[in-house]
Amino acid sequence: MPRAKRGNKRVAKRKKILALARGYRGTKSKLYRSAKESVERALNFAYTGRKLKKRDFRKLWIVRINAACRLNGMKYSQFMHGLKVAGVELDRKALADLAVKQPESFAALAGKAKDAVSKQATA
Repeated sequence: MPRAKRGNKRVAKRKKILALARGYRGTKSKLYRSAKESVERALNFAYTGRKLKKRDFRKLWIVRINAACRLNGMKYSQFMHGLKVAGVELDRKALADLAVKQPESFAALAGKAKDAVSKQATA
């Protein structure tokens, strides 16, 4: 049985790793072993970063909505509850965009939320 030396596959694999390491400084972009460690670490950070990005944006949207709510005399939790009761199904991204770019529209939504909460309290 002939022995398999993996020539082409090994070269292709190494080329792929070194291509991913392009732009790294010194040894980390030239030598396979160092490049492999650096690329693995970088890919790990990238994976984590994609998860954190979602959390960070949600936090930002909540901060923006809360600031706009306070300007309209409400708390964030009251506002969100009021929208739910009123049947308004806008997500936080859209609400934050309204709060920043169209404060008068946001004020109208805040009014709806207040009315819905007060109606629910009296009922």
